[in-house]
Amino acid sequence: METVAVQRKFSGKRNRLDKPELLAPAGNLEKLKFAIHYGADAVYIGGQAYGLRSNADNFSFEEMREGVEFAKKYGAKVFVATNIYAHNEDVEGIETYLQNLYNAGISAIIVADPAIIEVALRAVPGLEVHLSTQQSTLNWQAVKFWKDEGLPRVVLGRETSFEEIEEIKANVDIEIEAFIHGAMCSSYSGRCVLSNHFTDRDSNRGGCCQSCRWKYDLFEDAREDTVWVSEEDMQMKAPAPFKLGENQLPLFEEQDNSFSMGSKDLCMIGHIPELIDVGVDSFKIEGRMKSIHYVATVVNVYRQAIDAYMADPENYVLKPEWVEEMNKAANRPLNTGFFYDTPDHEDHIYEPEEKAVPFDFAGLVMGYDAETGMATIQQRNHFKPGQEIEFFGPGGHFFKQVVGEIQDEEGNVLDAARHPLQLVKMKVDQPVSYFDMMRKKK
Repeated sequence: METVAVQRKFSGKRNRLDKPELLAPAGNLEKLKFAIHYGADAVYIGGQAYGLRSNADNFSFEEMREGVEFAKKYGAKVFVATNIYAHNEDVEGIETYLQNLYNAGISAIIVADPAIIEVALRAVPGLEVHLSTQQSTLNWQAVKFWKDEGLPRVVLGRETSFEEIEEIKANVDIEIEAFIHGAMCSSYSGRCVLSNHFTDRDSNRGGCCQSCRWKYDLFEDAREDTVWVSEEDMQMKAPAPFKLGENQLPLFEEQDNSFSMGSKDLCMIGHIPELIDVGVDSFKIEGRMKSIHYVATVVNVYRQAIDAYMADPENYVLKPEWVEEMNKAANRPLNTGFFYDTPDHEDHIYEPEEKAVPFDFAGLVMGYDAETGMATIQQRNHFKPGQEIEFFGPGGHFFKQVVGEIQDEEGNVLDAARHPLQLVKMKVDQPVSYFDMMRKKK
């Protein structure tokens, strides 16, 4: 194969977006469509190789092409996470894989391993390369290094503060992408080996089993007078450091709760002006494994907030309904991560979690008849007459009502919408649109 010199210096690319990009996760094709429909400027997905979410549905090349075509209709882009740390056996075939991504219309790849970066710059120069957060880039000298390597964008480590971002932007003309919402790693992001140790699933090759979310109890090994932590996850695939027995003494009371090491989730909806003013170019939402309801709700809220600020920065205010909506999608308690200060013990979840999500995705609007006020709903979770439900759609369209009579497609009255993906008709109190969502309290 002919060797092509790598272009080191990057030129001709904007280094500050005119308006922050809202970048959403998409674990499968359906989630991609919801994310874009509800306001994402771009989505990041995983292919069937070289990514860090091996348990996600992930995309075939055919699905990527369909996703790209859908995104183009909305002026959106599709990025692919290619962010494993590769072992020798992982490198074979990477050039062909990257070429297939480019041919599918993918706008950029998100990469951590320098070997994959080198291949991409050499073999597929038309495919933009963004540095993954897995590189834990936290300072402007490192950012400058990657710019000089030819990368137009760096995804900063989650541990970066506002003060550090400001210094980076002051010293390097480059696009900065930062996580602004979603799960936080209990370890230094991308460096945890608990999953490897407990289950032989490599977190840096897409197999993290989220060991920090398990429940633990504390024991003392009486033979050596040593304190140990023993995990209790029932799906463990590797032996514990020791077996519980007569020589292991519990250091807890029966009524005590097991603990985890899970961190609270990141949420920056209350700090949109600061994120924009400091120079973050791309607002990244975590969660390729999250539900459609989560993706649509979170994207919808950030879309409204960003647009409101950009339209009138001087008079921007955080609307209470945005915070209320965000809480409907929250899986864990929320905080501001490392943006203002280093998280401490109060930013971790040690007690049993109170699930914050009181809502289920109940139905998807497939059609609406303005003359009759009847909506066609695709069932996604059981609902029935008499239940209070909420409709919401892009741009903040929202209303509540009580479910009235439900009919099937032939007009037969039903006592409930009980079958997955069943199409039913019901009267709605306000006009609705295709792809509006209906949710109910659990």
